[in-house]
Amino acid sequence: MTRIGFGYDIHAFAPGRALILGGVEIPAERGLLGHSDADVLLHAICDALLGAAALGDIGSHFPDDDERFRDAPSTIFLKDVSRLIQARGYTVVNLDATVVLESPRIAAHVPRMRETIAGALGLETDRVSVKATTHEGLGALGRGEGCAAYAVASIQSA
Repeated sequence: MTRIGFGYDIHAFAPGRALILGGVEIPAERGLLGHSDADVLLHAICDALLGAAALGDIGSHFPDDDERFRDAPSTIFLKDVSRLIQARGYTVVNLDATVVLESPRIAAHVPRMRETIAGALGLETDRVSVKATTHEGLGALGRGEGCAAYAVASIQSA
């Protein structure tokens, strides 16, 4: 059986924080505000995988009021989600994700993001797609107030 899941996350920018996307630190004047490292890309991927396996959402597994997860790298969440779906008898077929932000431009960092995500999930890199787009100046994202990510995951019975 093949299953599909969808994930979405959004965080506001904040000064004094590192910008982490796809498990990669991106040179930037500010990062994203959140309880963990606020990696919107990995959070969206986690939600897509959890959704595909009908295992709830990232907040139910890694609540933002749990001090164990304060400033935690989201690669830990992704590895745990991978173990959860494997325990349910599923393997990841592929992931497709899009990051939405005005700046900084992240295209040069996408290959490392794909490698990091694939490594955390034990996949070949060609099964992980990461794209980036802007919000064309529209709304809060277009004004550069934050960053969002969308992800779709395909899993199948092992």
